[in-house]
Amino acid sequence: MTSVGEILAEATTRLMAAGVAEARLDARLLVGEALGISRESMFAFPEKPVDAAAVARVQALIDRRAAREPVSHILGRRGFWTLDLAVGPDILAPRPDSETVIEAVLATARPGPILDFGTGSGCLLLALLSEWPDAWGVGIDRNPGAARVAAANAAACGLGGRAFFVAGDWGRALIGRFAVIVANPPYIPTADIAGLDPEVARYEPRLALDGGADGLDCYRHLLPDIARLLAPGGVAALEVGAGQAGAVAGLAERAGLRVTERRRDLAGIERCVVAQHGA
Repeated sequence: MTSVGEILAEATTRLMAAGVAEARLDARLLVGEALGISRESMFAFPEKPVDAAAVARVQALIDRRAAREPVSHILGRRGFWTLDLAVGPDILAPRPDSETVIEAVLATARPGPILDFGTGSGCLLLALLSEWPDAWGVGIDRNPGAARVAAANAAACGLGGRAFFVAGDWGRALIGRFAVIVANPPYIPTADIAGLDPEVARYEPRLALDGGADGLDCYRHLLPDIARLLAPGGVAALEVGAGQAGAVAGLAERAGLRVTERRRDLAGIERCVVAQHGA
């Protein structure tokens, strides 16, 4: 019979050999999940014995991670802002970079109706609703599976009464005005997708990644709708890829919006373009 410490060391070694960047962290998460123990317990009682059935559960999860399946897909959840959200093969797992959009909105906008384009897990809309208890919002995604996951996340977070999700082609069928519009559209140039980390290239939905030849196709489609749907005095905040902020700002201005900020993420990359009506 092996121990917690031994199985953790073996899992870490396997993930390092597979090229996993954060092998130690991922091993701790997956061993803890398989054994049903906390990180604190793992380190406080490394000598605790682990039976054969538990070892098999650990090995099954480590096998998946060694094949470069993302931890969020293996666990079926991902933390974002203050929320714990379900994820799956239909959606792009939320990234810490996207919290830059939330920070930008909270710093520049007033609570009101929210529109979230490319909602995925619902992370942007639900994070804003968690901060603004009197607001409501609509999330749009081209993938019906993503809209279903987002609705389930809203219910699990106690926000189901204020968040509504639909499958649709961006803003084509929408009317009315929104105080806040957020978006994290696909922005990876088509030719770059194959060279991404295996966790992304193999497992994330291509529909959520592929931004066309230059990565900007979705912004070209979205920005006229954003200009039409944004209320006077409202704020639009769009996540962008590295090196795209200038081009997206130019597209926003040509659509009739006034760019007020290009906000950087924690790595210093311009990650969010913030805009209002040009008038």
